[in-house]
Amino acid sequence: LRPGSKFHGSQQSDRQRYDVQVEIKHVDMNESFLCGYLRIQGLTEDHPTLTTYFEGEIIGTKYTFHTKHPEWGSNEKVDMQHWQRFPAFRPLAKQARRSDFTFKNFAQKENIFMRWKEYFLVPDHRVRTISGASFEGFYYICFNQVAGTVSGIYFHAKSEKYVIIL
Repeated sequence: LRPGSKFHGSQQSDRQRYDVQVEIKHVDMNESFLCGYLRIQGLTEDHPTLTTYFEGEIIGTKYTFHTKHPEWGSNEKVDMQHWQRFPAFRPLAKQARRSDFTFKNFAQKENIFMRWKEYFLVPDHRVRTISGASFEGFYYICFNQVAGTVSGIYFHAKSEKYVIIL
């Protein structure tokens, strides 16, 4: 997990599968922060390739497994339902329910957990909505440092559930 890392894979909804590429641009483990670009192919006819800028919160000593952004539409129950879908999270589940739980030494663990929030379209940051696509939600992410794989679940209260595997 470092600047310049690229991951290729797919995002799947109940009906469709799309090619996805993620490029990490900046990582700051001390601030539990990263950012980058998420590129998806074939999501809409008007935009055969969509690229969005995202920022990520790394779960550790600064961010917990509880989403602290009410505007993202999640709550404790939704958080735990989504995190539970990652097998790597299950051993942490009981402790993670506590709002004061901090995931110490997270950078040395096999799996790093994150939330990725897309903010705008690249290159035109003024585009906030696109017919047939949504980046109003966010992704629950599990990065396996040993295998070098990323898996994620997209959450938005009014959207289909998407699974991303890179």
